[in-house]
Amino acid sequence: MQFGVFTVGDVTVDPTNGREPTEHERIKAMVAIALKAEEVGLDVFATGEHHNPPFVPSSPTTMLGYIAARTERLLLSTSTTLITTNDPVKIAEDYAMLQHLAGGRIDLMMGRGNTGPVYPWFGQDIRNGIPLAIENYDLLRRLWREDVVDWKGRFRTPLQSFTSTPRPLDGVPPFVWHGSIRSPEIAEQAAYYGDGFFHNHIFWPKEHTQRMVALYRQRFEHYGHGSADQAIVGLGGQVFMRKNSQDAVREFRPYFDNAPVYGHGPSLEEFTRETPLTVGSPQQVIDRTLTFRDYVGDYQRQLFLIDHAGLPLKTVLEQLDILGEEVVPVLRKEFDALRPAHVPEAPTHASLVAAAGGAKDATIHAVDDVTGKAPEAAAR
Repeated sequence: MQFGVFTVGDVTVDPTNGREPTEHERIKAMVAIALKAEEVGLDVFATGEHHNPPFVPSSPTTMLGYIAARTERLLLSTSTTLITTNDPVKIAEDYAMLQHLAGGRIDLMMGRGNTGPVYPWFGQDIRNGIPLAIENYDLLRRLWREDVVDWKGRFRTPLQSFTSTPRPLDGVPPFVWHGSIRSPEIAEQAAYYGDGFFHNHIFWPKEHTQRMVALYRQRFEHYGHGSADQAIVGLGGQVFMRKNSQDAVREFRPYFDNAPVYGHGPSLEEFTRETPLTVGSPQQVIDRTLTFRDYVGDYQRQLFLIDHAGLPLKTVLEQLDILGEEVVPVLRKEFDALRPAHVPEAPTHASLVAAAGGAKDATIHAVDDVTGKAPEAAAR
């Protein structure tokens, strides 16, 4: 099972001192969090994609490429890649390039984001959100799997004899998760292709998460990819920890009460009771996280949100120390012991290459327009 952290990259005032970081400080802090995640033994760092204040991660591949150069084993991912408003051709090429630079240590999560105005900013209509997600992803898959693509659709100009470059590393595209909080159509899409399904699992009660994951599992089996319990599931989670639970609650409360998303709403106690948010001791986080398996089954990836709502970098790095030293080793051992042998581990580039029968050089060489052969062949 893979454990890691994901960030939305918000620039938020620290309610305890009124200080708001600059965009530069927040970007550098996200890099520091990723480096710390590898240092403490976590598996995954994932960044969101946003194109509006108060968020800074507008270019995930730029950030992840920089982090790839400074890490050795950390798996780099996105907590949202906007499949609706990004051009699928650009996604195909950007993430294939990142895949090469990172030596295969990447995957990505398709999503529609949480900002309605992003659609017109990129020339789209929010009322087409689901159709865009379906059509764009279908094209993206073809671009990664077919060397030459002829394509015509509803939302972008047609393609004729188009080759996306570079080709995926070792001939194997990055693994794709489909992330959704509330749309059964996205769970269906993930199941149709046999891809992973990631449920944010932060703002909703467990019964909602259970229904969404159950739908994905049922449809995964329906489409013949394996039994329902072999479907690839990821969950989010939100935690804040101190040695003593009372200290955790006292320290986190002002951040919760003023958080842009859920501040000035339900109390911390209500939100903790009704959603998977866990504020307390490391043991409480362990105990709560282990219960996730009770209602979604065995799953492959657990990502925690720990750096939002104005929490200072020093505090976030302390949270990572606790996760790496006290929480994740126990969770890893417990979840691995519970997982039946027929339930797959989380996909990696190495496992995908093995499943494809081994690596191959997918390079597409230039072709002479007259001879129809590669230049070196035409010269002979």
